[in-house]
Amino acid sequence: MVSLFGSSEKEKRPGFFDRLKQAVASTKAQLVERIEEIVETKAALDESVLDDLEATLITADLGVKTAQEILGRLRQQVSQRKLTETRQLRPAVEQEILRILENPGAGQGAAPKPQQPPAGMPEVIFVVGVNGVGKTTSIAKLAHFYLQQNRRPLLCAADTFRAAANEQLEIWAGRLGLEMIKQKSGADPAAVLFDALAAAKGRHLDLVIVDTAGRLHTKFNLMAELEKMCRIAAREIPNAPHEVLLVIDATTGQNGLAQARQFVEHGGATGIILAKLDGTAKGGIVIAIARELGLPIQFVGIGEKMDDLLPFSPREFVESLFEA
Repeated sequence: MVSLFGSSEKEKRPGFFDRLKQAVASTKAQLVERIEEIVETKAALDESVLDDLEATLITADLGVKTAQEILGRLRQQVSQRKLTETRQLRPAVEQEILRILENPGAGQGAAPKPQQPPAGMPEVIFVVGVNGVGKTTSIAKLAHFYLQQNRRPLLCAADTFRAAANEQLEIWAGRLGLEMIKQKSGADPAAVLFDALAAAKGRHLDLVIVDTAGRLHTKFNLMAELEKMCRIAAREIPNAPHEVLLVIDATTGQNGLAQARQFVEHGGATGIILAKLDGTAKGGIVIAIARELGLPIQFVGIGEKMDDLLPFSPREFVESLFEA
């Protein structure tokens, strides 16, 4: 994963960190400022403080399981006398959140890892997610990101079940000056993918971004279609798809997790694009996703502009939340 959030980069582009801080401002108010209120109103670090803290974490959409895990570790620190005062709560929670984000799905088994294509073959990225999460817009922003990395992706319009999907992607391709492979609405998505991979190999392109159907997680036939596309990709280019990015709408919170689990199981998702982070006060869903899906957040969407898709860094995300 390419990161633009190293310390030297932050110095070169201070606007990046400022934009992230602005995007999580509502979450900061929901989470960190409420922790501060607990600290200010309670002198002793007792069970009532920890109960209030757990409620705060759940309200910020970390989810019950994640909140209980964090509280369990904090209680352990209390019993070991490593945590003795309420003023220690804020940095302790900060470290626990960072631990989860840096080790997504710890103890749950290894999630699929991004693969590398053979030398001279294009990298293939599938983008998956249910309708309405911002998938097509996220693809356009992802393509723009790679253009800034001096790569020129080929777009594959394999969401043939939704009539407007081709048109949307074609508009974005035109704005970005990129080539796109498509067929008529209702065509076999695997056939569109086959054409795109053949074109990429023939034109010696190094990247293909594939828009897949905005399938509902309850429709088995559509999940089976995704699995078929994975088989086709692997047959044409070894190890493909090399990355499967799952788009989740941050504003849907815990509801998005149920949908996402099916894509992890059937589509081999390797990472998350979290769209619309700027539109929610419950950005704690970032932590819940990392812990419960066992997948790293790769990119976050913080606005409508083309450059509003940022590579995700756990440390910078946590700093943007907890920075005084």
